Amino acid sequence: MSCTVAIPSSPVFSPSRRSLSCKAASASPEPAVAVSASSPAPASGAAAGSPLRPFALRALLREEPSPSSSPQPGSGAAVAAAAPGPVLKRRRPAPLVVPASGTAAAAAAAAAVAAVEADPRNEVEEEGEEFAAYCRRGKGRRRVEMEDRHVAKVALGGDPQVALFGVFDGHGGKNAAEFAAENMPKFMAEELKKVNGGEVEGAVKRGYLKTDEEFLKRDESGGACCVTAVLQKGGLVVSNAGDCRAVLSRAGQAEALTSDHRASREDEKERIENLGGFVVNYRGTWRVQGSLAVSRGIGDAHLKQWIVADPDTRTLLVDQQCEFLILASDGLWDKIDNQEAVDLARPLCINNDKASRMAACRMLTETSISRGSTDDISVVIIQLQKFTSS
Repeated sequence: MSCTVAIPSSPVFSPSRRSLSCKAASASPEPAVAVSASSPAPASGAAAGSPLRPFALRALLREEPSPSSSPQPGSGAAVAAAAPGPVLKRRRPAPLVVPASGTAAAAAAAAAVAAVEADPRNEVEEEGEEFAAYCRRGKGRRRVEMEDRHVAKVALGGDPQVALFGVFDGHGGKNAAEFAAENMPKFMAEELKKVNGGEVEGAVKRGYLKTDEEFLKRDESGGACCVTAVLQKGGLVVSNAGDCRAVLSRAGQAEALTSDHRASREDEKERIENLGGFVVNYRGTWRVQGSLAVSRGIGDAHLKQWIVADPDTRTLLVDQQCEFLILASDGLWDKIDNQEAVDLARPLCINNDKASRMAACRMLTETSISRGSTDDISVVIIQLQKFTSS
């Protein structure tokens, strides 16, 4: 059933007349009466306040055809369309831009890898009358440059009686290791001249601290672990900051001359916590401020409050039982223990042959790599017979 309400004098229908359609709940065979919307809106303000205004609007909304609807067949009355208004359209998402070809990016990546692989510093050899040094970039470090450096100064500061050897293991880039290898010998020579054969340990410590101070002035990122050996006639001064290590072969027995500065050490953990820092175990590794696994070194400006460059130093006499000294980065020591390193190198070093020393350095490196080391590895072997006290 349908009904039509028409009140001529009502302001709702003036100046135009509109019919309000009411549909019964049940279906009716009678045709529906449409609401005409062709007349202009009332000009007076009285229509806006009419009590029938909401019903008229609701009828208009109910009768407005949707874009997907189609006229029902068999309808007997013409349907008047509502006045067209602004049509809201769904905005399409922004297009996903995909490069037309990935060959350029792939070529650039391949070129970067090739440049790293072709760097001559990926594999470095140096040898002298009393030493051999071998460094190799880790194969698991694609697109990362070689971060290890070493130094061998057989006449430190022009003094043929003093020699300096060292290994520098960079982290967060090569900057700190490279700076230390280039500048620590100079700083160390200056400090040794000041003591004139006196307190060598103090001079070495000041050399470390000076290196750290000057590197921090450069405002560069990264840091480096260090191990050094200062050799004079009858004396050996070994120092380290970080996890590079020095191991002495004394009549075939391995003797560690340094202790790794790792965040897992209780004394280092206590020192850091006393300075207001913290050490946490992150994925099985203890780390300073949840970041760095070593607790001492050159650089690391963002952690300088806790990562100090102050080295641990040990002095000992070089006697006839002191055969050779191994300085190496943690890339070696993570896979080979102290005694095994001595056992592998000793047959090649006992005769004080230059070629054999280099072969020993290579063999230690190859053994570590064969056991899964992907880190940079640096090994320096120094014959000690020349420096014995007798």
